[in-house]
Amino acid sequence: MSSRLRPLELIAALPHRDWDQRLCIGANRWGGGRMAGPLFGAVSRLGDGPFWYVLMLVLAAFGGRQGRVTAVEMAAGGWIALQLYRGLKRWTRRPRPFRACPGVIARVPPLDEFSFPSGHTLHAVSFTVIALDAFPLLALLLLPFTLLIGLSRVILGLHYPSDVLAALGIGLLLGTTTLGLAHWLNL
Repeated sequence: MSSRLRPLELIAALPHRDWDQRLCIGANRWGGGRMAGPLFGAVSRLGDGPFWYVLMLVLAAFGGRQGRVTAVEMAAGGWIALQLYRGLKRWTRRPRPFRACPGVIARVPPLDEFSFPSGHTLHAVSFTVIALDAFPLLALLLLPFTLLIGLSRVILGLHYPSDVLAALGIGLLLGTTTLGLAHWLNL
């Protein structure tokens, strides 16, 4: 047996593990309320893709050349985000909180088996970075929606806060890299 730590063991060894679980349990309990559960369930389902697909279509249809370019950048960033988070989930194999953390209940069914990182958050952050570069007024809509998506994933018992924070960092990096690449290609 190798003495090397496996990816999940590295994540589990992080010093903030206790606060991660406590925040997850507290948010999930709070999310069991009459108003919070349905609201965050709806936000999460919109974050599955429908909201972003409609936004890309609207930008492409009504945003002129820049809208079409932004929609293509978002689609390319979305494809890369999908590959990244799927690969990271297979590599880390971190169980979702509702499976590993007593007291956490899945308030909606998960789309896949593993927790790290939050794909919803990763997509939302990268899409928001890309869209706001060309259409800064969309910040009034996209920043609150992206925040709600990240919160929903913890409240619904599907992710730990560290899953969401990691996805935030990866999404920021992916969004800015996508924009840099598009600029380099003169899109």
